[in-house]
Amino acid sequence: DMNIIGTIRLLQAMQAASVKHIVFSSSATVYGQPESSPILEDFPTRVENIYGRTKLVMEDLIRDLARTNKLSGAANLRYFNPVGAHPSALIGETPRGVPNNLMPYVTQVATGERPHLNVFGNDYNTPDGTGVRDYIHVVDLAEAHALALEHIFANNVSVTVNLGTGEGTSVLQLVRAFERATGREIKTLIAPRRPGDVASYYANPALAETLFGWKAKLNVEDMCRDAWRWQAKRAGINDI
Repeated sequence: DMNIIGTIRLLQAMQAASVKHIVFSSSATVYGQPESSPILEDFPTRVENIYGRTKLVMEDLIRDLARTNKLSGAANLRYFNPVGAHPSALIGETPRGVPNNLMPYVTQVATGERPHLNVFGNDYNTPDGTGVRDYIHVVDLAEAHALALEHIFANNVSVTVNLGTGEGTSVLQLVRAFERATGREIKTLIAPRRPGDVASYYANPALAETLFGWKAKLNVEDMCRDAWRWQAKRAGINDI
């Protein structure tokens, strides 16, 4: 898998160039199906798909390199659900084919590229029956990288932290937030649950604040507004 092969090649190149600090983009998928939320960094890692497995393999390798002093500092950053785009609408996400993630699907429904949003399950034990996730603005995520890098350079330490808002948002709550932020109606269609989906999944991000002073600042409506600005610009829509 390119996640593993590419990271190994990068680590080899770093050693050849005597670069000894790394910030690694990991994922909350390493937790698998947690017993509860909010999720702490010391929860068991029980990956249930190949993507999560590749992230955990690289986390372990990076930790081993740090233990043997081949790395002086490392930050394994476990992303929850990054969404949004840069407020300038110059940088954003354009998935190939059918999006795997919720926000690009919502924005494509808003442009008319797709007729409706499939909501997979509305009978979970959540406030409105739909799955709850921890969505984090990509700008907050970028700031976390910069602060994490400063931290490991200044202290020569290795850390593993969650990056999320610490708040759960359901699928339908995200849809309503998008409608409020953009004035666009999103048609939804309830579909069967997907195998392996978890009812509720959100972070306890306190460790990142304790270690390097990071905390998410942007809310779900900010995420929706910026994602729509990016998608609308691509579609030639000028109602923002």
